[in-house]
Amino acid sequence: MSKCTTGRIISLLTAENIPLTNVDFKVYKTDDTWIRDNGPIYVRDKNGNLLIEDWRFNGWGNKTDALTGLLIQSDNCNEIPSKIASDQGRTKIDLTSKMVNEGGSVEIDGNGTLMACKSSILNSNRNPGMTQEQAESIFKKYLGATNFVWLDGQAGIEITDQHIDGFARFGNSNTIVTMRQNDLIDYDIQQSDIDKLYAAKDNNGTSYTFLKVPLTQNDVTTTNGTNLGYKGSYVNYYISNTKVLVPNYNDSNDASANAIIQALYPSRTVVGIDVRNLYENGGIIHCVTQQQPVE
Repeated sequence: MSKCTTGRIISLLTAENIPLTNVDFKVYKTDDTWIRDNGPIYVRDKNGNLLIEDWRFNGWGNKTDALTGLLIQSDNCNEIPSKIASDQGRTKIDLTSKMVNEGGSVEIDGNGTLMACKSSILNSNRNPGMTQEQAESIFKKYLGATNFVWLDGQAGIEITDQHIDGFARFGNSNTIVTMRQNDLIDYDIQQSDIDKLYAAKDNNGTSYTFLKVPLTQNDVTTTNGTNLGYKGSYVNYYISNTKVLVPNYNDSNDASANAIIQALYPSRTVVGIDVRNLYENGGIIHCVTQQQPVE
C-alpha cells in the first residue's frame, strides 16, 4: 500500500463518517494483495501471550503469471509476518523451514479441529515429500490441532490449488458454513470431497451443523461489464468485532446470502461489500484480510 493509497482510504472513510481512532496504517512493500495467505497467523502460548507465526509463502507453489508467463514474485510478501512482528515488538515463531502454509489453506473450529484440502498443502509445489502424518504433527504443535478433516482438493484447478476458505468455513465451534451439493459441484468441488465435508465430525466425534448459502444466481460481471464466466461464493466472508463483511456481487442472491449469514451472527451486523472487481483477480474478502485477536 502506497502513501497515496493510504490517503485515498482515509478520504473514503472520512467521507462515510467512520472514525479513525482505532485505525493504524502500516505500509509495507508487497508483491500482491492476498494478506490472508502471506500474512502473520496469531496464536497464544500457554500463558496466553499473543505471538506471531511466520509460515513460508512461495507464491502458491511457485506459480507463473497466466498473462506474462513469468514466475509470480513472493519474496516481499514472505517478509510481511517478520515486519509486523518487529513493528509490534511481538515474539515471532519462525516456521519458514518447516512448512509452506497459506492462511486460506486451513480452517480451525477453535476446539482442535483443522479442516483443509490436501491439494494446497501436501503438494510437491509447496512441501515436497511431506506426508499427511508429518503435516498433522506440525499442525498439532503449532496450531493446537488434535482432529483433522482432510479433503483431497484439486491441484491445478486454480492458482491456490483449491483453498478451503472459498467453499467451507467454520462459522463457530459447531457449525460449518458451506453450500448445497449442486452449488458445490458448480464450484468445482469433487463429489467425494462433498461427501467427506458433509460427514465431518468434531474433536468429540459429533457431527457439525451445516449452514448452506447459495452461489450467486448468475456468473459474476465486473463493474466495467466483463463477464467472468463463473459464479461467486459468499462463504469467503470476514468476521470483525461487531461486523461481518460478506462478499456481494450485484446479484439477486446477495440479499438471501446476507440474511442467512446474519442469522448465524446475531450480535454482529452483516455488511455486504461489492467484490466484483476484486474477484476478477482471483480472491474475495477473506483473502485480503487477516485478523489479529484482542490482546
